[in-house]
Amino acid sequence: MRYIADVPTTPAATDPPLRPSVLTSARRAAAVINAFAGDPAPGDLAAILRAHGEPDPVDLTAGDVDALCAAAALLREVFVAPDTDGAAAVLNRLLRERTGPLRLTTHGGATGWHPHLDHDDDASWDDWLIASSCLALAVLLWERGCPPGGSCAASRCGNVYLTQGSGIERRYCSRRCATRERVAAHRRARTAGTRAGRDDDDRLN
Repeated sequence: MRYIADVPTTPAATDPPLRPSVLTSARRAAAVINAFAGDPAPGDLAAILRAHGEPDPVDLTAGDVDALCAAAALLREVFVAPDTDGAAAVLNRLLRERTGPLRLTTHGGATGWHPHLDHDDDASWDDWLIASSCLALAVLLWERGCPPGGSCAASRCGNVYLTQGSGIERRYCSRRCATRERVAAHRRARTAGTRAGRDDDDRLN
């Protein structure tokens, strides 16, 4: 499986810090969605946001976690859509119902100029997550011409992942899941072969 790295940039020393790239924002969406496969605490989610470029302060309350859970469920629909048209339809609905007009902001000079789709710089965490994720996922769909992500095909995993855009279609969120499924399929085939052999022996006897 191929994973596309962020394009490095080198801002001047006097420039405000850059905001996360489109790919980083999309990965952040997947990470938050996957976190809710469990029961994340505010600190767990804050750590995910920081790891994907969100600067401090990242102070989340239990209410923020509940709202982010609902937002993650909406974003999951993009990843589980059956095809490009389906993913685009979900994104169009979320853009229509949950985001504001496209605007540029520096957060009062704290960052470099970057686009936002939430209604203002003081938007709630869930509105911000939906807006920033929809923007990133829409750009990936536009650039690649395919769904921006998918849902792991492993039977015991519900994680989502980003697609690589070209090459062999990705079906699993990780090599671990892919290996586990191959081993399970091999065991099923071996068991089926053993049973078939026993049935043949029974018929001969």
